[in-house]
Amino acid sequence: MDRPQTEPLAQTSLSSSPPPPATPPTSSINLKARIPKLEPRRKRAEPSNPVPVPETPAPPPRPDVSTLTFKMPSRRILSPTDHDLFLASPAYRLVLSFVFGLADSIVDTPISAVNDSELSEPVKTILRILDEAEALCRDSPPNDQGGSRFGNKVFRTFLDKIRQRTPEWHNALLGRLPSTSTAPNNPEAAPVTATEEAAVYLNQSFGNRARIDYGSGHELNFVMWLLCLYQLSVLERSDFRALGLRVFARYLDVMRLVQSSYYLEPAGSHGVWGLDDYQFLPFLLGASQLLHHPLITPRAIHLELTLEEFAHEYMYLGQVAFVNSTKTIKGLRWHSPMLDDISSAKNWSKIEGGMRRMFVSEVLRKLPVMQHFLFGSLIPAAGGMSEQDPTALGAADADEDADEGGEVDVFDDKDGVRHVHQLAGWGDCCGIKVPSSIAAAEEMRKRGTGGEHLRRIPFD
Repeated sequence: MDRPQTEPLAQTSLSSSPPPPATPPTSSINLKARIPKLEPRRKRAEPSNPVPVPETPAPPPRPDVSTLTFKMPSRRILSPTDHDLFLASPAYRLVLSFVFGLADSIVDTPISAVNDSELSEPVKTILRILDEAEALCRDSPPNDQGGSRFGNKVFRTFLDKIRQRTPEWHNALLGRLPSTSTAPNNPEAAPVTATEEAAVYLNQSFGNRARIDYGSGHELNFVMWLLCLYQLSVLERSDFRALGLRVFARYLDVMRLVQSSYYLEPAGSHGVWGLDDYQFLPFLLGASQLLHHPLITPRAIHLELTLEEFAHEYMYLGQVAFVNSTKTIKGLRWHSPMLDDISSAKNWSKIEGGMRRMFVSEVLRKLPVMQHFLFGSLIPAAGGMSEQDPTALGAADADEDADEGGEVDVFDDKDGVRHVHQLAGWGDCCGIKVPSSIAAAEEMRKRGTGGEHLRRIPFD
């Protein structure tokens, strides 16, 4: 039997579909029309800082020394109202003008640019004073603390030696000035000399005797001591470049020795989230030194060879090198994240502007810092500011018990927790002792495990 003839399904399906379009030759395909146009990625604009860079105020006229009534500097910012009065006062502009004036005077200038032949006699005397301060530190070696990383009590002996030498140092600087000025409102009070007023700032610049700590507030006192000498016409504006590059740089060297010898604790509680545990002004002045440098960029702080070659010429690099040497962990990103972060800035101008903003906002406009600022006749307080017993600071510093630390302020916070703050101290860490990071590095060196054996964070 014959099978019925049927049409295959595949053939029927194909016969019902339209014929496929003819494929054009490869040579006639317009690839440009099919590939999307590539455009370069636009560089995202850097965020602008709404806070303008503080400018250097015009220097106010210096006082007539013959009309001054010298007084022992004392704390006058005892409340937020006092702080507001200070920020609107001539003293605020005086401090800002002097500090920024030092920075302006050393723009694009390495330390070696100032030769000894250019130094005035007062500047040479100040450098000799700092040399003697270093010698006093070396002559007062710390005692053995059994590996403790807290402050060494021999530091108090060093400060006592400093204060014994202070009158002789100031006589060399201020010998030609009137020796006394009697207070008209209190004729029975012992007259205060220019030496006694200026000496308070110098004595406060080496650290706190009770807490055995040091911070940017003490550093500011050293600059205020220079301001007092300027107010007394011992120093002139022609000395500013030498003050910034030779005097302040020498002060940093001395304080690095003091910090390393006595394991000075950081005054404050910001730790690694600040620029540095101890100093601020080396970064402001140092950024001015590098403002238009053609080769050294902000990222150069990560290059060990650059730090090794130029740390002695530029304070910013010198301070970074010192910070690196005092840490037990290798790498700025781990122990100094803010320094690491700002190293990505395009140029030194941005860093210098940021340092100026920081000096205003984090120092002069911060009540916890400025409540310890001292006012006298050379750096006068504004009218209406609170009064403090002018002998309170001196008594607390000179006669304080080694363990008790002098004058204190006791209060309860909103949670009912009692606080005991030492008024002679610095910062706002509620009396909590913070071990010195310098001590950790020094102890590693004593055990022979420092230097190249710094710990590295995993995956660094």
